[in-house]
Amino acid sequence: MALPRIDRVLIALATLMVAGLSGVHAASQEARENLPIVIDAASSEGSLPNNTLVMRDVTISQGDLKIRADKASVVGGLNYQNSKWTVSGSVRIDAQGGSLTSDEAVVTFTNNVITRATITGAPAQFEGLREGASEPTRGRARIIDYETTTGNVSLKDQAWLLVDGCNELSSAQLVYNLRSQSVQNDGRVRITIQPQTDAGKPCSTPGKKP
Repeated sequence: MALPRIDRVLIALATLMVAGLSGVHAASQEARENLPIVIDAASSEGSLPNNTLVMRDVTISQGDLKIRADKASVVGGLNYQNSKWTVSGSVRIDAQGGSLTSDEAVVTFTNNVITRATITGAPAQFEGLREGASEPTRGRARIIDYETTTGNVSLKDQAWLLVDGCNELSSAQLVYNLRSQSVQNDGRVRITIQPQTDAGKPCSTPGKKP
């Protein structure tokens, strides 16, 4: 006997929530350590006394990780060992099948590797492709923290995810993993399941932003 649709959706969401990070490893990170960091900018200007640099219409890439922004501000010169760069204006980060967009981001470099990007916006937004799904998983929050080592995308402060184009999860914080395509949450979570249409479409009304 086939399960009612709401039971199938709950099972799918529960699987997504408890899948955890099993099998996640640092293979991509290890490979990235051996790849160059490439910067392409339309213009740049710097101050030798202050050791600062401003680049405009800039793209920063390392392997499959690509960061685009209207401006990048650097303090301490082109240091990739241990530094933080601020990128702003139409920020977009693409990596591991996902993309993040925001007004501003702080990019962290550690040992010649882009290890983290903390993005802020009103709101910052996320989109990730999920295997076997007809629609990408979409999310937003006031702050999104992307760790390149683990593939974790942590949505903080009014976190919201849209799964399969209509089913919503909201919480103070949600963690989506780009590699295992799973969600973790340690606090209270609200799940909204939209009804199915007579035509058999996933839901009658796509998930709306709260």
